[in-house]
Amino acid sequence: SSEVLEAIENVIQGVVQSLAQKKAPVLTVANRADWRNIEFKDSVGLQMIPGCTTKQIRSDCPQSARRFALMLKILSMIYKMVQSNTYATKRDIYYSDTLLFGSQIVVDQIINDISCMLKIPRRSLHVLSTTKGFVAGNLSYTEEDGTKVNCTCSATAVTVPSNVQGIKNLTSHAKFILIVEKDATFQRLLDDDFFSKVSPCIMITGRGIPDLNTRLLVRKLWDSFQIPIFTLMDADPHGVEIMCVYKYGSVSMSFEAHHLTVPSVKWLGLLPSDLERLNICKDALIPFTKQDENKLASIQKRPYIACQPLWKKELEIMAASKLKAEIQVLTSVSADYLSRVYLPNKLQFGGWL
Repeated sequence: SSEVLEAIENVIQGVVQSLAQKKAPVLTVANRADWRNIEFKDSVGLQMIPGCTTKQIRSDCPQSARRFALMLKILSMIYKMVQSNTYATKRDIYYSDTLLFGSQIVVDQIINDISCMLKIPRRSLHVLSTTKGFVAGNLSYTEEDGTKVNCTCSATAVTVPSNVQGIKNLTSHAKFILIVEKDATFQRLLDDDFFSKVSPCIMITGRGIPDLNTRLLVRKLWDSFQIPIFTLMDADPHGVEIMCVYKYGSVSMSFEAHHLTVPSVKWLGLLPSDLERLNICKDALIPFTKQDENKLASIQKRPYIACQPLWKKELEIMAASKLKAEIQVLTSVSADYLSRVYLPNKLQFGGWL
């Protein structure tokens, strides 16, 4: 915490010095969303390059003066929380002054900018994200406050903890981890008791694009158990994008790649090639929208696809057919086909990429 306080003090000192010299104070932040500032490294995923381009948030410029003021406001809130060892969610910060901040997105972006500017992970700033992910299966752990959580005996899923760094005593006999894109599929597998039928496993869902805590938990489980991690996604560009976030990270959070990415993640399904192999009726598939075409084209150009020839092939199948499928399409074969046939066969015969 002294490191965090010192980093904030240095920023404020810079502001005070500028004022003393009758200069307009400026905050310098990295251009997080610029692909030119990102390099791809096989072992880490997408990470920010050391000498990346920056942008200045000036206090004397009408376009950025408001953002400058909001950054100082949030810095002062973080400083107080670190000093008093209290925590707040991003939502708490927004609701402390909704008129001032205007929207939750503004708060989220500023917190990420501050984290990147100070080179300090967001959870060390005492800012917690609201968790939306669920975890179930063969796993137990102790939360920071001493609460014991057992996901194994629960018929319902457990919410991903809001302070993943603080959990300890993780124990599991799981043979693998299964990341499920959608809540509906996750609940279906839970109802079918999938995590104990095939072999003990841990199931996680970020319910779409994963939040920070879900990604942190996947990484923590990988560090703790070093067991295979598989993804079960829709066979569409959006599903592929979500899987890439778990495996390689995202451009906007590339400055934290070392804590978040799990490059060993494997694509288990739903593969575009599975649709033909399983004779899925064309009527059950959904035609691409223009947005899908653009998304797929942008994914195909990304640096990590070049080193994944098998993934590349699957994306080419998808691009050629211009059709996408949700995981639920497997119910057109039979109601419990996913948990009874599809997943057990894939896991037994190595049907992942």
